[in-house]
Amino acid sequence: MRGKHDIRLWLDTFYFEADHRFSTSHDYKVAKIIANDLIQVYLEDRLNNINQKKGSDNSLNWTASKTALTELIYALYSHGVFNNGNTDIKLIAKTFEDAFNIELGDFYHTFMELKARKINRTKFLDSLCEALIKKMDEQDEK
Repeated sequence: MRGKHDIRLWLDTFYFEADHRFSTSHDYKVAKIIANDLIQVYLEDRLNNINQKKGSDNSLNWTASKTALTELIYALYSHGVFNNGNTDIKLIAKTFEDAFNIELGDFYHTFMELKARKINRTKFLDSLCEALIKKMDEQDEK
C-alpha cells in the first residue's frame, strides 16, 4: 500500500529513488518482470523470423564466385542505383550477403584486386552482357 513501506523488504536501492506518494513498494519489481516478459516475446519473435528466413525454400544462394558478386555490387554502387546514389557500399554489400546467403569477407580488398587486373577488369559484367544478348537473340529466332 502507498505510504506503508517496509524498508526491510527491499533488496535493492530503488526504494530511495521511488516517489512513495505514487508508487507501491513492489511497482519496480513488477515492472521489471513485465519488461523481461516483453523482451522474451520480442527475442523469440526475432529468432522465429530468422529461422523462417533460413529455412524458406524461396531463398537464393549465390553460386558464382565472391569476386563476381563484388564486381556486381561495385558496378551497381558506381551507377548509383540505390537510394539515388546516397548509399554506403557496406550497406549494399551487407544486403547482398543477407539476400544471397554468402559471406563476402574483405570486399574492399577484392575490389582492389579487380582494379589491378591487367586484362578485362570487368570480366563478370562482360559475361553477363554476353549472356543476356545471347538469350535475346535466341528469343528472337523462335
